[in-house]
Amino acid sequence: MNSRSLAEKIDALLPQTQCTKCGYAGCRPYAEAISTGAADINQCPPGGEAGIRKLAELLSVKPKPLNPDYGSEQPRKVAFIIEQDCIGCTKCLPPCPVDAILGANKHMHTVIETECTGCELCIAPCPVNCIIMQDPVQPFTWNHQAADHARKRHQAKQRRLEKQQQEKAERLKKQKQMLAKLKAKKNT
Repeated sequence: MNSRSLAEKIDALLPQTQCTKCGYAGCRPYAEAISTGAADINQCPPGGEAGIRKLAELLSVKPKPLNPDYGSEQPRKVAFIIEQDCIGCTKCLPPCPVDAILGANKHMHTVIETECTGCELCIAPCPVNCIIMQDPVQPFTWNHQAADHARKRHQAKQRRLEKQQQEKAERLKKQKQMLAKLKAKKNT
């Protein structure tokens, strides 16, 4: 089996929180690292012991305990924004891997609880510490369906960001061309 198809199978077993606790930029890069032997199967706290067992079975290796250097297995929590403390700075929006935070500059923000993966990436950028992790209001078991949904949301965000980068590059290119034309016209 080539490492790409193996990485896809590994990725399908990961929780898709995109939390980076494994030391990689998300679940897919971690899956690729496992598939090439660059990472071990026990670096994913959200996947926990159950995830390690699934990876071990897929790879025909013995399961091992979660490596404590990457954290510990915890019950699923979701981000919650203390709205009266939120200043609307939008610093929490970019790090959210699944666009689970709604808000606009200088307006109150809120987390869509059903979309939040519990990655905690929104906490550190908040300058007023108004984001906390708490139990979901509606008890919810993170399962394969939820992971697939989170993967799709993450991929959609990645596509949107790539498109924005391309559009920005095209605008800059057009502006440079226009400036060059204006300079050339001025010099004639």
